[in-house]
Amino acid sequence: MAGYYVEAEHFISVAFIGWVNLFAGVDMSMSAVKKAFSVISCLFLLGCARNQVENEFQGYPGVSRATSKGYAAATNASDAPTLPELNESSGVSDYLAYAALNNPGLQAAFDRWKAALERVPQVKALPDPRFNYRYFIEEVETRLGPQRQSYGISQLFPWFGKLELRGDVAMQAAHAAKKRYEAARLKLFFEVRDAYYEYYYLGKSLAITEQNVKLIAHLENVARSRYKAAAASHPDVIRAQVEAGKLEDRQQTLLDLREVIAARLNAALNRPVDMDIPWPAEVEVEDVNITEARMLAEMVRHNPDLGTLDFEITKGKRGVDLAKKDYWPDFTLGFDVIDTDDSPVGSPGDNGKDAVIAGVTVAVPFWRDKYDAGVREALARYYAATRDRREKENALESQLKMAIYRFRDSQRKIDLYRDALVPKAQESLRVTESAFRAGTGSFADLIDAQRILLEFSLACERALADCGQSLAKLEMLAGRRISAKGNKTAGSNVITNRIDQ
Repeated sequence: MAGYYVEAEHFISVAFIGWVNLFAGVDMSMSAVKKAFSVISCLFLLGCARNQVENEFQGYPGVSRATSKGYAAATNASDAPTLPELNESSGVSDYLAYAALNNPGLQAAFDRWKAALERVPQVKALPDPRFNYRYFIEEVETRLGPQRQSYGISQLFPWFGKLELRGDVAMQAAHAAKKRYEAARLKLFFEVRDAYYEYYYLGKSLAITEQNVKLIAHLENVARSRYKAAAASHPDVIRAQVEAGKLEDRQQTLLDLREVIAARLNAALNRPVDMDIPWPAEVEVEDVNITEARMLAEMVRHNPDLGTLDFEITKGKRGVDLAKKDYWPDFTLGFDVIDTDDSPVGSPGDNGKDAVIAGVTVAVPFWRDKYDAGVREALARYYAATRDRREKENALESQLKMAIYRFRDSQRKIDLYRDALVPKAQESLRVTESAFRAGTGSFADLIDAQRILLEFSLACERALADCGQSLAKLEMLAGRRISAKGNKTAGSNVITNRIDQ
């Protein structure tokens, strides 16, 4: 931008020198004056046009004019992006890709970023030149002839540094819009992953409940057989039927919940809320190394919400500098020609010569109270941005600590239930059933063993879903993907298969 001011100063000096040389005592014909007027008018227009920023998108991370045009074309129905197919084998990455390509909220955030970038060349350009025309209702008689009309052109030049600061303020706003777009993308990905893992848990809950319905039916048949053999009492059969009724009620509740959670996932994917979604495949528990200090550092460095406020703070600083520039005057350079006819009386020297006027208009910053208020306003906005940034960081730190706790707690529960409690509950159920068949155990103990297995199996699946949801929350807060040391395949199938044993 500094080059612009050097060019502007050079242009102004050349214009003044040219006007002095052309019009100071030089006899010019009307055609020559008009040619000079046309040349200088073109210079004004050229000076304004050359200050347009043609390459604002170049060098800006992730955006260029070509990509922005391509995005605009991609929003047309005929050039819609190809969406991945969502089926039984689709993983969470397929759902994320689908949402990134199809979510209107994310596209709107991108459009706002584009709009903010297009604001930069507008505020950095000079104001449009003004063409002035005046018609004399009554001719002005002069010694050289009557004056009928005048015309001219003028250009406003803001005080040195104003345009640069306006462009800087707009660019900081564009950077903030980019961070808001990144925040919208991270939030969308969290919403998709959170709903996906909840949907996964619902599917596994249904599968486990169905297995338990079959198990209770099997235990009821065992109780009936023993009742017929007079080795068990009738209340054992009734207890099995009651337990079966409770499981069927749970199963129906889970089936009704499927539409609700599927609607939430479809909304994030921008699909009809009643569109069917297949049950997710097996999830993987990512083995990641998470330390609180490292996650806090990652959040401060990469969280887009904090990045947005950082740019807002810089924008506030530039706004203060821009407000202080209002104490300095803007100035306007003008050039006018007064059309003069030949004198009807005699032939004086320079008969009919047009009057040529070069002028400068300076705006006087007289109302200092107004400019003082502008500086105070800019300072208040700057202080507000700094305090918003601190408030946001405090809130994010609190959310991060809770997400870390939930992630670690879910990992602990996965290891506890999958590797210890569920196998023991399955073994307990088998032993209790054998004891009941042999007449050394009660049916109540058998039902309790079944309930414990159901509870532990559901708790293990809940921990798997919580782990995925907590990791998604951590990545949203950290503003980046957390690298994994390795993957542990979830033991859902193992749990389901062991129930049948």
